[in-house]
Amino acid sequence: MPWGSEINDLPTEFFLAVHTAAFTLGAGFAWLAFKRELALLGSAFSLFAAAELVYMTYHLDWTVFLFAHTIAEVLDLTAFVLVFAAAVYSAVRRPALEMSRS
Repeated sequence: MPWGSEINDLPTEFFLAVHTAAFTLGAGFAWLAFKRELALLGSAFSLFAAAELVYMTYHLDWTVFLFAHTIAEVLDLTAFVLVFAAAVYSAVRRPALEMSRS
């Protein structure tokens, strides 16, 4: 038996609870980011929340694992790139604003 196969014994409700919690955090952070006009971060957290919804489709038997996993990973990867872009933008923009004020 492969390592970690005992996780298959957990009920579907456990996985749905984990993904629901992650979705709630992602959606909450997206809302806060958009409220503070941080569009890149808001988009990143929105994509993360969407990925969690996609993961849930597998646990609800609406999709097969590889389909849900692949789509969710693409959404997560795009979210990661946007978080990095937001960090770079913030690091570049802040010094530029300080220089323009002097």
